[in-house]
Amino acid sequence: MSTDRRKAGENTLIRGDVTIAFNRTAGRSPGVVFLGGYKSDMTGTKATELERFCRERGHAFLRFDYRGHGASSGRFEDGTIGAWAEDAIDAIDRLTEGPQVLVGSSMGGWIMLLAALARPQRVHGLVGIAAAPDFTEDLIWAGLDEARRRRMMEDGEIREPSDYGEPYVYTRALIEDGRRHLLLRDTVALTCPVRLLQGMRDPDVPWRTAERIAGRIAAEDVRVTLVKDGDHRLSRPQDLELLFATVAELLAS
Repeated sequence: MSTDRRKAGENTLIRGDVTIAFNRTAGRSPGVVFLGGYKSDMTGTKATELERFCRERGHAFLRFDYRGHGASSGRFEDGTIGAWAEDAIDAIDRLTEGPQVLVGSSMGGWIMLLAALARPQRVHGLVGIAAAPDFTEDLIWAGLDEARRRRMMEDGEIREPSDYGEPYVYTRALIEDGRRHLLLRDTVALTCPVRLLQGMRDPDVPWRTAERIAGRIAAEDVRVTLVKDGDHRLSRPQDLELLFATVAELLAS
């Protein structure tokens, strides 16, 4: 049964039998939409600090929780890349107006690209933070030995230790659905400006992933910024300043 973790007074978007929790700040265009990572929620440092940055500058801002994340309803274990991308596209369609800069963190970088491909006319620019398209295949599946792969296929899920709290649950549905949304096997047909921020001491997403993404995107205006001492989160004050400067450049363009 789905669980509902909404807080009193929280804004919610109804999607069938799922409620998507969100926070929206009114402002001018272009707006900014923050897309969080795997098992992250919209209360994280990057989301809330970027919201403050946009509010101070008068730009519209949206952050939200995918189904099964944070304050949205649904079981996390039932989620897939396709379902979470649909949540993002619907949030962009129904909760924003005009051109948007999409900012995707980790898994959110994959969701960001899928949303941009689905709504290219709405996208003013993209900013990836340790963007991880295709991570279900290239990082999760590729990192499993045969015994764990077999257990996932037979039991439907496995649980792996995480440096960020509770063990991560990886399901067979997540892997199989992820294969239907792989992007880096071919050209990614996007022509908007793209900025990729990547820590070189990221233990979760290899820093060369950013270079691989840049090589696949069709646009010419693509830049990769490597932070030599940066980790996966890129949430230190200096990392946030880099994020703000990157977003500000795209908003002004």
